[in-house]
Amino acid sequence: MDRSWGLAGLAPSVFVLLLALASITVPSAQGWSKEGHIMTCQIAQALLEAEAAEAVKNLLPHYVNGDLSALCVWPDQIRHWYRYRWTSPLHFIDTPDEACSFDYSRDCHDPHGLEDMCVAGAIHNFTSQLSHYREGTSDRRYNMTEALLFLSHFMGDIHQPMHVGFTSDEGGNTINLRWFRHKSNLHHVWDREILLTALADYYDKDVDLLLQDIEGNFTDGIWSDDVSSWKHCDDLVKCINKYAVESIHIACKWGYQGVDPGVTLADDYFNSRMPILMKRIAQGGVRLAMILNRVLGDSDEGFATPT
Repeated sequence: MDRSWGLAGLAPSVFVLLLALASITVPSAQGWSKEGHIMTCQIAQALLEAEAAEAVKNLLPHYVNGDLSALCVWPDQIRHWYRYRWTSPLHFIDTPDEACSFDYSRDCHDPHGLEDMCVAGAIHNFTSQLSHYREGTSDRRYNMTEALLFLSHFMGDIHQPMHVGFTSDEGGNTINLRWFRHKSNLHHVWDREILLTALADYYDKDVDLLLQDIEGNFTDGIWSDDVSSWKHCDDLVKCINKYAVESIHIACKWGYQGVDPGVTLADDYFNSRMPILMKRIAQGGVRLAMILNRVLGDSDEGFATPT
């Protein structure tokens, strides 16, 4: 599955220019909201061990001052550029309607049937690419900066439940509804609406305050006993598949449940789904840190998966 996707061997100066251009021209994000991706990457970076933290800093362009979260939205910003159009199917998984299950061989392909072209395949591929980092910069098969950014972003996407949704409604994108008083769709509710409503109602629109609450919940709060199970992983392929299964189960039980086209979703939906969404952001960050520590750190511990 190591298909060397991406701009292999792209000159660093050219890649930095592409990053800079993306930061200037920012189409609407598809995936966690900008805030969701930023928090996922901030959680992960805070959990990096020294060797992995140094590697991440070295892979990032200088102008972000070592801040991974500054570029975690980049794959959304460039997905419609001609050079990166091939990445669009990597942000999600379409599963059979009402099956409420994920099967890699059945579901991980693009609309034309090309295998491995889904968010689960992308995470495996870019993790495999990044695992070559410690071999040295002489290996020009992969662009390690690109691999880091894609991996970091897609670990956010696979934890957004509606990114592992039903095929016919495109993960809720075609289920139009109202979120309180304005028009939206079910996918957008999980991408952005719940998070922005929480920020406005409880955190004075301060993402840092929300991040503190999420981190408090998994360091010494209600999720602290679960963190070891979140990050346990012996076989990367099985772990990635598990993350996707978690998302489709949540999508079925909490995303689609009780939602029909034209419905107005308000307090009941928001209050019951907000804790689930916050937990998924936490899980994405914790698990991203686990992967980066394994492939970039100085530990000999790896994954039981071929490269």
